Parts: sequence; C-alpha cells; structure tokens
Amino acid sequence: MGIPSELRDMFVSNRKGFLIASPAEDRKILRTKQCTSEGVRAGFKAASVACVASAVPTLAAVRMIPWAKANLNYTAQALIISAASIAAYFITADKTILECARRNAQLEDALRHNQ
Repeated sequence: MGIPSELRDMFVSNRKGFLIASPAEDRKILRTKQCTSEGVRAGFKAASVACVASAVPTLAAVRMIPWAKANLNYTAQALIISAASIAAYFITADKTILECARRNAQLEDALRHNQ
C-alpha cells in the first residue's frame, strides 16, 4: 500500500525548491558557514588547552594527595578532565559565533547605509 520507500526517497531528493536564493541570501549563508567554522576552530583550541590545563593537576593530585588517591578513580578523573574540555569548547564556540555574527550585522548595516 502506498509508495515504496525507495521511490519516495528518490522523488524527494531529486526535487528542487521553487525559490531561487538571491545573491544577498547566498552571501549571508556563506558568512554563516564561515562563522560556524570559525567557532568550531576556536572551540577546539580552547578545549585542547583546557584538557591539558585540567589533566596535569588532576593526575598530579591523584598521585600526591592521599584524599584524591583514595576517592578519585579513573572515571572521576576522566569526568573532571572532560567536563573542563566540554565547557571550554561550548563557551568559546558560542562567544566566537556571536562575535562573528555581530561583526556581520555591523557590516550589513554599514553597506546598507552607504548605498
């Protein structure tokens, strides 16, 4: 009953939209992709630094401090290190993307007022 899924998927994937994007929309989409990739790059750098910055004291504490040696197993150590890395990634990526979007909005306003 109905349309087979292979035929339906082929029909849906080959269909193009009725609307054609304007050059301004194409530029906006390109800038959005650039902002996103810039945010990912900055987030990865921050996560790498945070990983090292949290791994060194965590691993040193487990070796030297008796409380940490008794209470922080491998899972807890990994959780501390990964939590710092994840937080650094998302905070930095978010700030970078917002700053890039703000820059693009100011550029658009400047271009709009100059015309």
